[in-house]
Amino acid sequence: MGIRGMLTLQKRQVLVFFVLLGLSQAGIESLRYSVAEEREIGFFVANLARDLGLGLQELSSREAQVVCDDSEKHLYLDLLTGDLLLNEKLDREELCGSTKPCVLHFQVVLENPLQFFQAELHVRDINDHSPTFLDKEIIIKISESTTIGTTFLMESAQDLDVGNNSLQNYTISPTSHFYIKIRDGGGGKIYPELVLHRVLDHEVESELRLTLTALDGGSPPRSGTTLVLIKVLDINDNSPEFAQDLYEVQVLEDTPIGSWIITISAKDLDTGNYGKLSYTFFHASEDIRKTFEINPLSGEVNLISQLDFETIQSYSINIQATDGGGLSEKCALLIKVLDINDNPPEVIMSSITNTIPENAPETLVALFSVRDHDTGDNGRMVCSIQDDLPFIMKPTFKNFFTLVSEKALDRESRAEYNITITVTDLGTPRLKTQHNIIVLVSDVNDNAPTFTQTSYTLFIPENSSPALHIGSVSATDRDSGTNAKVTYSLLPPLHPHPGLASLVSINADTGQLFALRALDYEALRAFDFRVGATDRGLPALSSEALVRVRVLDANDNAPFVLYPLQNASAPCTELLPRAADAGYLLTKVVAVDADAGQNAWLSYQLLKATEPGLFSVWAHNGEVRTARPPGERDAPKHRLLVLVRDHGEPPLSASVTLHVLLVDGFSQPYLPAPEAAPERARPDSLTVYLVVALAAVSSLFLCSLLLFVALRLCARSGPAARGRCSAPEGPFAGHLVDVSGTGTLSHSYQYEVCLTGGTGTDEFKFLKPFFPNLPPQSTGEETEGNAIVRNSFGFQ
Repeated sequence: MGIRGMLTLQKRQVLVFFVLLGLSQAGIESLRYSVAEEREIGFFVANLARDLGLGLQELSSREAQVVCDDSEKHLYLDLLTGDLLLNEKLDREELCGSTKPCVLHFQVVLENPLQFFQAELHVRDINDHSPTFLDKEIIIKISESTTIGTTFLMESAQDLDVGNNSLQNYTISPTSHFYIKIRDGGGGKIYPELVLHRVLDHEVESELRLTLTALDGGSPPRSGTTLVLIKVLDINDNSPEFAQDLYEVQVLEDTPIGSWIITISAKDLDTGNYGKLSYTFFHASEDIRKTFEINPLSGEVNLISQLDFETIQSYSINIQATDGGGLSEKCALLIKVLDINDNPPEVIMSSITNTIPENAPETLVALFSVRDHDTGDNGRMVCSIQDDLPFIMKPTFKNFFTLVSEKALDRESRAEYNITITVTDLGTPRLKTQHNIIVLVSDVNDNAPTFTQTSYTLFIPENSSPALHIGSVSATDRDSGTNAKVTYSLLPPLHPHPGLASLVSINADTGQLFALRALDYEALRAFDFRVGATDRGLPALSSEALVRVRVLDANDNAPFVLYPLQNASAPCTELLPRAADAGYLLTKVVAVDADAGQNAWLSYQLLKATEPGLFSVWAHNGEVRTARPPGERDAPKHRLLVLVRDHGEPPLSASVTLHVLLVDGFSQPYLPAPEAAPERARPDSLTVYLVVALAAVSSLFLCSLLLFVALRLCARSGPAARGRCSAPEGPFAGHLVDVSGTGTLSHSYQYEVCLTGGTGTDEFKFLKPFFPNLPPQSTGEETEGNAIVRNSFGFQ
C-alpha cells in the first residue's frame, strides 16, 4: 500500500505540473507568421530572436530549435542571425489539402532552462494547379421527350487550390442545344448543370459532342476541359429509386483488399432497357476512386486499396443509379474506418549529446518526444529505460522528455553506455519501439602516469660505444587520448651531479635510456638518477622512478709492475750470495692491475733466464727464489725475464727484466763494468705522478730507515767492517705494500746494504730481511678513494 500511494502521489504531481505549465502557456500569445507556398529553401520568414526578445548569444547558448507538430523539418532556425527560414518548399495542397486556412503549428524550444514558445505559420495558396476532370469523357443520355429547361447533373472538375484560385466557373461549347448553369454545392464548391434550351430530335441528331471547360479565379486563370457526349434516347418516364437516401457501414482499417463492403441497389418501374440500372460513383474524389470500386451491374462496393485510419477516418460517397433511358437517382454511402493498434509508438529526438565529460554533475544527454498515431488506448504510451544505468528520464512538456545523467561518471570504470529508450502503447496487442543511444564518457586528466617499477637497475659494460641503448623505463596512464600520452625526462638530481647530463639521455617518447659516452669502470663504478613520466593533460600529472646504473668491468688494463721499476735510468741489480741455499728469496716482483675481480688476478711466470734451472718464480706472489744452490760453474751474472699476466678475457700481460749478480761476499765482490745505460726514456706522466706520490707519503719513513741501516752496518765486525759504511747512493725500494687485495705481495722486505768506497768497485753485503711494523691497510672506501696513490710507487 505504501508503494502504491507513492506512485499515486507522483502521478498527481506530474498532472499538477502539466496543468500549471498549460496555464502559464495559455497567457502567452502564440506567434503568427505567413508565407506563400512553393517558396525556395532558405526563404526568410521572420526574425525569432527579435520577436521573442532574445539576444543572439542567448539564442545560441540555450540551443534554440524549432519543432513542428508533424515532426517534419519544414523550418530551421539560424542561430547566428535569429532568422526563421524555410527548410523545404511548402506545398499547401500536400500539407492541408482543402482545409482553409492552412496553418503549420510549431514550437520554439529553449534549453537551460527549458522553455517553450507556441507559434504558427499560415501557408498562403498560389494558383499552381489547373482544374482537371477525372473523366476524359462524360456520357449523358437524354430522352428526346425532355422538355426545354431540363437540367442534367454533370461531373465537376477538381482544383486543389483554394479561395480565389479554386474552381470558379464552367462554360460549354457549342451552345446550340445546351447552356451551363452553376450550382452552389456549399462549402465553396460549385457544380455544373447542363440545361436544355432547345428540343432534341433523336431522328435528326442522335449524338451531340460538347466541350465542357472549367475555369479557376487565379491570375492568370487556369482551365481544364473534358468531352461531353450527349446520346439522345427514346422516351423513358420512370427514374430509379433507392430504398434509403443514406447508407452507413463500419470497416476495420486492416480489412483485406478485395473484401466486400456493401451492396447498394435501386428499383426502376420501367421494363426492358429502360429498367436496366447501372451504378456509378458520383462526384467521387480521387481518394475514393483509388480505395473503392462499385460493380455497375450489381451495385456491390468492394475494397481495392488498404485503409488507414490515421490518414482518413471516413469516406462519404455519392452513388448514382442510371436506367437504360438515362434517368438517374442518387444516394449517399458513409463508410467509417475503425482504428486498430497497427502503429507502434515513435521516438523523435530533438537533441542528443553523444559525449559527456567524466566527473561532471547532472548533464543533459537527450531531449526527445514520443507519439502514437493510433487513438484511445492504442495511442496511450509508457516510456522507460534500463534500471541499472546512472541515467534518469524526466517529463517536461506534453510528450517531451529529457534524459540526464544521475551522477558524475567515471570513464576509467566505464567508458561507454548503451541506453535503450523503450516506448510501449496500451493497445491490444501492445506495440513497442526501442531507440538506442550510445553515450561516450570523455576523458578528464585525473590519473597520473605509473611506472611499472619503483626502481630500475641497469648494467652497462665499460668502454661501450656512445649512444648505446642500456635499457628502458615504462609508465602507463589509465586516462586516454592526449591525457594518456606519456613523456619521459631526466629529473634534476637530489644531490649535485654536474656530469649526469653527459652520461645518459632518455628518449622522451619511448623511455629508452642511452649512454652518451663510454664509461670507465676504474673512474666511475655506479651512479643513480631519477626519471620522470609526465602526461599531456591539462593540468599535466607526473610521477618518478629511480634508475641505478652499474658499470661492468672489462679487462682493459694490463698489469703494471711496481717493483722493480722498469723506466729507471739504470737497471736494478739483485745480489745473490754463492752460499745461498735452495729456496733463498732473491727478490719479489710486485705488480698491480687497475681492473677488478678476475681481471685483476695476477700470475707470474719465468719466461727466460740465463740459467733456467737456477731460479724459480712463484706464480701467485711473484717471489723469485733459488731452485738450487748456486754452483761454482754458474755465471756470475744472470738475466731473468718475468711475465706478469692477469686472468681477463682476453688476458693482458707485462714483463720485467731482473739482473742478478753472484757474489762470494761483500769484501771482494765482482762488479763488472757497467753496461751502457739504455737511452733514457722519456718519463711518462704516470711515472711522475707515482714518484711524487711516493716521495710525499714515505719520505720521512725512508730517511729513518736509511739511518737505521747505516748504523747497523757500521757496528758490524768482520771483513765487511773494514769497509766504510754509508747509506746507499742509489735508492732502493724501501717498502713494497700489496694494496690491490690480490695477494701479490704478502710481506714487506728490507735489505741492509753496505757499500765500500773505491775507484773500481763497490762492495755489497746482503743481510737477512726483517719485517718492520707497517700500518694496517686502509678500508675499502679509503683504498678506492686514493686508488692512484696507494697503487702507485715511484723510484728515482
